Amino acid sequence: MKSLIGRELKALWNDPWQFALVTYIPILGIISLWWLFSAGMPRQLPVAIVDHDQSQVSRMLTRRIQANPAAKTIGYQDIAGAKRAMTEGEVYALVVLPHRLNRDLLTGHSPTIEIRYNSQFLLVGKLLSSQIQLSLSDGLLHAANRKQLALGVPKAQAEINLRPVTSQTTALYNSNSNYIGFLVPPVLLALGQLLAMLVFANSLNRELRLNTMSEWFTLGTRRVLFAKMLVYTPLIVLQGRFILAVLYQFLNLPLAGDFGLLLVAQVAMLLAVWLLVLVIFFLLQDCARVISFCTALFAPAFPFMGITFPTLDMPILAQLWRKLMPSSHYIDTHVGVVSYGQGWDTLADQLINYWGFLFLIPVIVFLATGVKRAHMADKSLSPEATR
Repeated sequence: MKSLIGRELKALWNDPWQFALVTYIPILGIISLWWLFSAGMPRQLPVAIVDHDQSQVSRMLTRRIQANPAAKTIGYQDIAGAKRAMTEGEVYALVVLPHRLNRDLLTGHSPTIEIRYNSQFLLVGKLLSSQIQLSLSDGLLHAANRKQLALGVPKAQAEINLRPVTSQTTALYNSNSNYIGFLVPPVLLALGQLLAMLVFANSLNRELRLNTMSEWFTLGTRRVLFAKMLVYTPLIVLQGRFILAVLYQFLNLPLAGDFGLLLVAQVAMLLAVWLLVLVIFFLLQDCARVISFCTALFAPAFPFMGITFPTLDMPILAQLWRKLMPSSHYIDTHVGVVSYGQGWDTLADQLINYWGFLFLIPVIVFLATGVKRAHMADKSLSPEATR
């Protein structure tokens, strides 16, 4: 086993791309993501304003939107120009203040203020939609309050008339609505899973690329695979530990639970990733196809985690695909440990969710046996063997 581990370490040292994947590339990825989300919240997102009323109320509503840190208003003369700007990506949302807006409000009518946003940018669209509605509602309440006062209603009674029930929304585990704590961990998890897949797939593909499959089978299929896992599992877990340290110790993001639980869950996730990669490798036996198929399988990891929208609304095929994604099982543990401070008993129940991946083991044995027979047959029929 020592010689097999030494064989794998020597191959790692002699492969610059593989060495980069397990050393400095994860560090560069963490720094890049932190820089992208360092502001914590998206700010000054361009919003198109089409003001058909040009009244004191419409200008006040525009100022309310402009005062919101998330929005930066840009005036347009007509809806066609604003729509064109949204289509070309110059603005992310569009607000149309209708003609006779002020008059309808004063006469007791209900004018319609049109709000459109680009839902292709999922988080940006949802953020602007909620913030624009909040700004407009505050502005309209201010206008309604002035009307109540003009009618002679006492100020205290006017407040009760407009807001008979006051509600307050407080985020339990992200009080500052910080996008670093909300998005960066699952994004890093999705990228880390892709990175782990690439590392293990490259290690397997090297046997094909250097034509050492016969040597592999001679040394022992299971022993060589075990040596590969012994080399790369600690390296990837060490990367995960570094990411957790950056997020929850250096950046001081809130952590209610224990690092140890997350590391155990990461090991279970990695073993599931290894099993999936092995099935694809022995099934395809082609370097480019193995990487392409694994990338296609693991690329949608982030949306399948259910962080930005509920996965229960996904089609059946997408939910089955999600079940194949080890990161989708790990994220439940991550959220539970980080937000709820769950313990080892809950972790044990969550690890049971990986039981389905155990059925891949007999599939791997069957495929590996077939590949071994094919390679041994090719070796026996080679010109050198014939001579």
